[in-house]
Amino acid sequence: MPVAFFAVFFAYPVAAIVARGLKADGTWHLGRIGEVLAQSDVRHVLWFTTWQAFVSTALTLIVALPGAYVFARFHFPGKQVLRAVVTVPFVLPTVVVGTAFLALVGRGGLLDELWGVRLDTTVWAILLAHVFFNYAVVVRTVGGLWAQLDPRQEEAARMLGASPLRAWRQVTLPALAPAVAAAALMVFLFTFTSFGVVQILGGPTFSTLEVEIYRQTSEIFDLSTAAVLTLIQFVAVGAILALHAWTVRRRETALRLVDASVTARRPRGAGQRALLGGVLVTVAVLLVLPLAVLVQRSLGAPGFGYYRALTSEDGGFFLVPPIEAIGNSLSYAVAATIIAVVIGSLAAVALTRRDAGRFVRGFDALLMLPLGVSAVTVGFGFLISLDEPPLDLRSSWILVPLAQALVGVPFVVRTMLPVLRAVDVRLREAASVLGASPWRVWREVDLPIVRRALLIAAGFAFAVSLGEFGATVFIARPDRPTLPVAVARLLGRPGDLNYGQAMALSTILMMVCAVALLVLERLRTDRTGEF
Repeated sequence: MPVAFFAVFFAYPVAAIVARGLKADGTWHLGRIGEVLAQSDVRHVLWFTTWQAFVSTALTLIVALPGAYVFARFHFPGKQVLRAVVTVPFVLPTVVVGTAFLALVGRGGLLDELWGVRLDTTVWAILLAHVFFNYAVVVRTVGGLWAQLDPRQEEAARMLGASPLRAWRQVTLPALAPAVAAAALMVFLFTFTSFGVVQILGGPTFSTLEVEIYRQTSEIFDLSTAAVLTLIQFVAVGAILALHAWTVRRRETALRLVDASVTARRPRGAGQRALLGGVLVTVAVLLVLPLAVLVQRSLGAPGFGYYRALTSEDGGFFLVPPIEAIGNSLSYAVAATIIAVVIGSLAAVALTRRDAGRFVRGFDALLMLPLGVSAVTVGFGFLISLDEPPLDLRSSWILVPLAQALVGVPFVVRTMLPVLRAVDVRLREAASVLGASPWRVWREVDLPIVRRALLIAAGFAFAVSLGEFGATVFIARPDRPTLPVAVARLLGRPGDLNYGQAMALSTILMMVCAVALLVLERLRTDRTGEF
């Protein structure tokens, strides 16, 4: 089922858009690839895309790994609320993230007012926005496994004379390596294909492949150049994913996992309290401050004027009041989450089978390709490929959840794989020897262990679906816009009222995500169940 899903809703649309750009009159014009690569501005875009992705990934890991430890090992008041707050930035549309950081570091922003410093003309604004956007990826992916690692293994190393750093480096870090690698991979792919953040903060100076593909498609209408850039992005991401899959397989090992509720404790000693304080300050400055800017700007009109304006039509720009985008986004996100969890869970189980063939293991890397291929290409490909029976879906509501699920499936797979691979295969074998069917083995051995990861994966899929913009902007119907599409349309119109409505919708999106994630946290940590 995962193979069929990706073949029909990913490979086919991408192949269709590439063929539209490089094939004319039945003949492939592959010489266009060399012509595009020979352009100096294209090589500059490739270089900037690559190095900023590496730097953004490294900075995100450095800043977020202490947060992953704090959320995994410490118990403190407000932890569930703070975990939801940490995840909210990840689901915001990238155009909103870019606008919020522009208000902080640009002309007239907070830094400019306090110290006369502007970062909007430098790459630092892009890097900081990427850390803001991807902080939750590391905290939730690495922290999810870290919380289930048996702390007694590290304590045993300490009793044998190892220093805290050595015990962490030689005991805990190797066990966390698959989760750290998965988080780093997701952060790299998101920054490698960054669009909205670079579009707003980069200006004419900085451009990623994703921005250039959009420019070639929607502004210059040069589909051949856009197709070549899509192929370049596809090949580069495929090579990275293949390397990642090979290194992960070499590090696979069974781990001793325990209930996460017994590993968390209140911070003890000055060092642990200082670490908790440092993480809280980081979250406040890096994550909460930009969100506060959104709220403040949404309240700029007296009497909640921007919010009241969302309930009325505006002369044809929207076929429905913008407020209806909230219900549309929620219904789409629920459908996309169901699809992503089903497809992703099946794929993750298949990838962890010991008798999996080389084709199945290679599919591990292919599952991540939707994160590394231009969302613009996927959305446009949906329009030109899914327009004939039996796949004439252009007028169907399911098209939007399908596009959103493409982005959600990799998160489900990457979140569940480290936990599934850590399950001791002898537990499954013992259950089979005692007469349990494969389904019963999964239900009674695997599911209690991976249920926590499954809920985290569902939360990620839901959050990603709410904030997906690149593909949805092409396929969302005018009478059923999503929140990110409505925000982008309002930001693209001049006037304070439109900008204020965009900030109001962004604030609503932020609140909806926060409530949904908080509910998920309560379910995930319910002490009456087996979580």
